[in-house]
Amino acid sequence: MGYENFFVANQDGHNLCLYKWTPKDKNNAAGIVQIAHGMAEWAGRYNYFAEKLTEAGYIVYAHDHRGHGKTAKDAENIGFLGEDGFNGMVRDLRLVHNLINEKHPDLPVILFGHSMGSFLAQSYICQYGNILKGVILSGSNGEHGSILNLGILIAKIQMMLFGSKAKSKLLNSITFGLYNKPFKPCRTPFDWLSRDASEVDKYIGDPYCGGIFTTSFFYDFFKGLKTLHDPYKLDQIPKSLPILILSGSRDPVSEFGNGVARLAESYRKLGLTDVTLKIYEKARHELLNELNKDEVIADIIHWLKEKN
Repeated sequence: MGYENFFVANQDGHNLCLYKWTPKDKNNAAGIVQIAHGMAEWAGRYNYFAEKLTEAGYIVYAHDHRGHGKTAKDAENIGFLGEDGFNGMVRDLRLVHNLINEKHPDLPVILFGHSMGSFLAQSYICQYGNILKGVILSGSNGEHGSILNLGILIAKIQMMLFGSKAKSKLLNSITFGLYNKPFKPCRTPFDWLSRDASEVDKYIGDPYCGGIFTTSFFYDFFKGLKTLHDPYKLDQIPKSLPILILSGSRDPVSEFGNGVARLAESYRKLGLTDVTLKIYEKARHELLNELNKDEVIADIIHWLKEKN
């Protein structure tokens, strides 16, 4: 397996840190998997997944989103994405996609989005679904409802009071804090991520993971989530686009599978003809770091080969 790490500038002044994993027989690659990682983590955590994908013949690209990982430059900037952060991250996905197409014009691209990355992917397929071979949504959810309005209001007030770069402990506790409640008594604040204690400990010990994000991040993120179920935008998704939705039955982000079930059904009601939902019993949020991660990855590779 080959590995590269490099930077590319986006239109908003961020230098995106990119990672590329290449199979041994790179001249006969089956396709490209582009990864969009989740909130408060970074793309380097997907190395094991990328290794398995390259063994199956896929080239893998991933980047640290603005305000995340090495793209953020330092700990002080983690959680601050700048203006229009949600849409900016979607534009960055397109930038990386363009780079992929320049280097591999004949290979199909499948977008894999986890957690926050899955919501970016939901937005992406409304705009660019016609240039994808498929999309995989991991640790996702469907429509959030009116609760987002409250989140937007709180974030807006906090921005006005404390500034756009202020870390929001309140909104962090409302989100991450609530996710851990079903797993009491808790060993750590991040038990909701995985049943594998060693993976949870790795997350806690990683300087790029688990940080408290800014008021402006939450404001833009909640606004972005609200736009995902705009009927006009949803109607732009190609009806034949293959979509694989994955969740653990104990994932609080997906409402323990109920939210992603609604999401799958909403896509089918739109007329999408190739929507697959897979829920793993007892698994939590980070399926790629779960006790049954090899089963999950094998299922993903099987789906990829079916769609190629």
